[in-house]
Amino acid sequence: MDKSNAGKLPTRDEIPKEFKWRLEDMYPSVEKWEEDYKWVKDNLANLEQHKGKLGDSADSLLQGLNTYVALMEKVEKVFVFARMQKDQDNTNTQSQALVDRAQGLLVEYDSVISFLVPEILEIPEEKLNGYVESLEGLKIYKHFLEDLMRKKKHVLSEKEEKILAMAGEVASAPEDIFTMVNNADMRFPYITNEDGQEVELTHGRYIQFMESKDRNVRKQAFKSLYETYGKQKNTIAATLSYSIKKDIFFSKVRNYPSTLEMALYGDNVPVSVYDNLIMAVENNLGALHKYVSIRKKALKLDQLHMYDLYAPIIQDVDMRIPYSKAKEMVAEGLKPLGERYLSILQEGFNRGWIDVLENQGKTSGAYSWGCYDTHPYVLMNYQENINNVFTLAHEMGHAIHSYLSNKNQPYILAGYKIFVAEVASTLNEILLTKHLLETLEDDKQKAYVLNYYLEQFRGTVYRQTMFAEFEKIIHGMAERGEPLTVESLSEVYYNLNVKYYGPQMVVDQEIALEWARIPHFYSSFYVYKYATGFSAAAALAEQILDQGQPAVERYLKFLSSGGSDYPIELLKKAGVDMTSPEPVNQALETFSDLVERMEQLI
Repeated sequence: MDKSNAGKLPTRDEIPKEFKWRLEDMYPSVEKWEEDYKWVKDNLANLEQHKGKLGDSADSLLQGLNTYVALMEKVEKVFVFARMQKDQDNTNTQSQALVDRAQGLLVEYDSVISFLVPEILEIPEEKLNGYVESLEGLKIYKHFLEDLMRKKKHVLSEKEEKILAMAGEVASAPEDIFTMVNNADMRFPYITNEDGQEVELTHGRYIQFMESKDRNVRKQAFKSLYETYGKQKNTIAATLSYSIKKDIFFSKVRNYPSTLEMALYGDNVPVSVYDNLIMAVENNLGALHKYVSIRKKALKLDQLHMYDLYAPIIQDVDMRIPYSKAKEMVAEGLKPLGERYLSILQEGFNRGWIDVLENQGKTSGAYSWGCYDTHPYVLMNYQENINNVFTLAHEMGHAIHSYLSNKNQPYILAGYKIFVAEVASTLNEILLTKHLLETLEDDKQKAYVLNYYLEQFRGTVYRQTMFAEFEKIIHGMAERGEPLTVESLSEVYYNLNVKYYGPQMVVDQEIALEWARIPHFYSSFYVYKYATGFSAAAALAEQILDQGQPAVERYLKFLSSGGSDYPIELLKKAGVDMTSPEPVNQALETFSDLVERMEQLI
């Protein structure tokens, strides 16, 4: 069959320069990367010189920590560059080789530094505190050292830590295998679009097809996607199962009661926050069920299928948005955050932070990443729809959070926890939504955006919580010794969809395989933070709109704080208490109110 060139993804070389990120800002050439790679190799021995001396004096401790941080910063940069090179084209064998070498270097580094934490923990706490107070240079390490002491009971001997570090490369295998299967090896079929053209189905185009007004296009995309995953289902089930076994191994070795507690311990977040989220959402499934019934009515369908979930309720509004317009919309929506924030945003737009367009071999989805001494980067696969405008606002929220943290904190304190990361991204989406609902003149466009916002809410609070519940169930099964097979994973996942979406939804059998395409499941107990982050962001957005400058200043201070305190404490200073169920309940009440508003509009 003759395939239209218009439907074929461009190669990396065919993408115009203005739509590519400037990785050369990190390293102007692979040769410069090689220099840093060699520098790390050569200097790893310098760290070993501090072995056995860290507790001798405050100065000995400072010298050891400074050497450790200098190496860590450089190793991170080497790894980030290699991985981002590969992400822009996973089929590039040179980039694959760089990643392999960078991962090997990371393992070598982890092995060399394995003595550091156990040795610091051998220093009596009183003596350690005395060192910090007596030497100014150690002050920046105060939070880092306090956090180490908190984790003391989960740190093993030097010899054991070294063995675990050496296993690091093997431990990353499940995620790496999934990435290669998902992004490099898997090929989706062509489907017929609204215009009768044969177009290749891709990760990036899937949601675009699912938003189509043509139900047959949606159904084709849905069935073709899961049929393709079905061909790899046993491989992916085995990969996910071993990822969870890896989690169990590390939780047992490090003396955690469960994989969940291990995952939350790093952020110093109590398990009750996770459980309360699931409970709060399950107690408010009625609002989601009502939304499903409104969607069914609005689309004039006898049956609402899973492939109807993303179709705009407002059918005759065409909101195709070119990238240039998307940047304008985001900038307008974020005006409440003030001039300083907006100037950084424009710098990101204009100076090579963003890799915009999808190309063959490019990693799917979107993210923000980078290293300490260079501006942050954003990977996108931009499609001309409202979803992607919000994705741009979302990822730039992450990027500006990183930019401000890196500018205002030393390296050791700049990295922030994921628990707070999603606040910065989601707050941008909320402000953009409110702006559009207030400024759009066309009622149908307003309703379209409201529909989109409800979808974001459904996707961020309800859907991510369903993912979180799925993770909790399957980790529990594995911890009890129950096998994780295609059948058992699919049964759990299918039943959760039935529970969450309610009686008005036809839960198609294909959706039972959706777990097979979710990359976040390889970073266990991660996704709940989207839901808690959304709730915190909603509270802070209200404060910014109600209070103006004082709330903006608190918020910018929060973004500039990096990891200088625990996430829950940073959020308290910004103005929201996540140990209370109140922010989640408020967010769910907002959803219920918006559903009522949508019911009146249609």
